[in-house]
Amino acid sequence: MKISIVIPVWNGAEFLRKNTSALLDAKNNKKNNITEIIMVDDSSSDDSVEFISQYDGQIRLIKHTKNRGFAATVNRGVSYAKGSLICLLNQDIIVSKNFLEKITTHFEDNKVFAVGLHEMGYGPAIGYFSDGFFQHKNQGEKNEVTQSMWASGGSAVFRKKIWKKLKGLDEVLFSPFYWEDVDISYRAYKRGFKVLWEPDSHVVHKHESSINKDNFKLRKINFIKERNYLLFNWKNITSKKLFAEHKYYLIKRIFSHPGYLRVVLAALKRYQDVKRLRKRELRYSKVSDEAIYASFYLK
Repeated sequence: MKISIVIPVWNGAEFLRKNTSALLDAKNNKKNNITEIIMVDDSSSDDSVEFISQYDGQIRLIKHTKNRGFAATVNRGVSYAKGSLICLLNQDIIVSKNFLEKITTHFEDNKVFAVGLHEMGYGPAIGYFSDGFFQHKNQGEKNEVTQSMWASGGSAVFRKKIWKKLKGLDEVLFSPFYWEDVDISYRAYKRGFKVLWEPDSHVVHKHESSINKDNFKLRKINFIKERNYLLFNWKNITSKKLFAEHKYYLIKRIFSHPGYLRVVLAALKRYQDVKRLRKRELRYSKVSDEAIYASFYLK
């Protein structure tokens, strides 16, 4: 199985100068099965395009003429990818030379949709439902391959065939950023697939992404997170029992935190899209929300 690496770039020249050398070393390691590196520039205002262009022949550059956001940028890169597996990396990820050597064997199981890489300091996630909302938390670093609730859109490998069935990252609801990767992982679980985490696929995530207080006001970032989190629950929690519980706790949250009403109103602006996408997920779902959560608690 060949792996295409896709990296969305936005004002990332500073990060790419630090990380590209290690990435090319990894590509030269044939055991990683890397067939190509694709970088999609989302209309950067720095010299990202100029930096990437000097690696013509080693890195394929795709350019957006206007900023389209994380999900659309990733989806564009995946659409050009030739590999049957897609490795998504954030622009601030530093890879180890052998970071993909153990990945392809996991995809011999046709039920595996994605495999998360081992960001040093972080482990796989579990999923559960509490106080009316989907929740997830880090399990801590492990020494063995472990099921994970979701695969990070910045450090994971995805099966392209299933990705296409799921229609990629949701760029309608979750624009401009946040919750896209949890959403696609959850949708894969609902259709009977699974996500793993590989302890020996080491990468370092500096968490210096362009989504920070230098480019966006912190208040705006947190607002988008909260809105998209709410949209995720509306779209994906299809159990009648759990969704009734969600509505109860949503009303409770509005009254106990008056400022939260702004989040709800912002999410309601995308309500028609939520209805349409929720209906699609109901049509294709094979696994209940309760069964997904039970798969973690029974480990």
